[in-house]
Amino acid sequence: MSEWVALVIAMAAACAVVVAVVVLRRRAGVEENVDETPDVIEYITMMIGVVYAIVLGLAIAGVWEARGAAQDDLFREAQSLREASDRMVVYPAEFRDQVRADIDAYVTYVVNVEWDHMSKNGEITDQGNQLLDKVQNEVATRAPASDLESQAYQPIMDRIGQASDARNQRGQSAGPTMPGVVWFGLIGGAVVTIGMLFALQIRRTPRELILAGCFSVLIAFLLFMIWDFDDPFARSVSVTTQPFVDLFPSLNLKS
Repeated sequence: MSEWVALVIAMAAACAVVVAVVVLRRRAGVEENVDETPDVIEYITMMIGVVYAIVLGLAIAGVWEARGAAQDDLFREAQSLREASDRMVVYPAEFRDQVRADIDAYVTYVVNVEWDHMSKNGEITDQGNQLLDKVQNEVATRAPASDLESQAYQPIMDRIGQASDARNQRGQSAGPTMPGVVWFGLIGGAVVTIGMLFALQIRRTPRELILAGCFSVLIAFLLFMIWDFDDPFARSVSVTTQPFVDLFPSLNLKS
């Protein structure tokens, strides 16, 4: 089932629950004087809403920042490898072509193989580590044979090191990042916040039912958005392999 279909179902269910509870209470003969709602209940309801809004805002900011950091790490990895490949131009053709071929092999593996594994399992692979280590070892173990090679050696090693660091960061960002206790607070807070609507003794008037339904739908949508952003490399709004595709067009990578 599509994640967007699940979102629509979740929002409809949240709205239906609120409306159903109000209607059932009326049919059960539960009559309350809405004009006598204690001021303290209105105050507590307001404070619960404010506190929960702050928690939701912090959660949304956290997962959005994590997604942005994952996107930056991926671009840094792709850009570093592209620059390392370009700087190999000063080396002899045989060695240059070998290193470039190994960089291309690593990029192809990451995009075509490792990406799906990372999305499903929340981790990078040992094979990817070995392919990048091979590139690093090839450059590191060959002594520069000319002034141009000496000048290019350290920048190339720096770029490969940056790619390795970005790869490690990508591995740490893979999978859900939100702790379970936070999800417990978000879901529990949603139940309490929506439940406080009934403490205000809402009636079955169309206006109040529409407002209560819209409020529950909004909370369901925000929770879904947090869940969707929680895994930067999976789900519907995720970081893609586009930086590799753009920087290595000759490889015909899948996007």
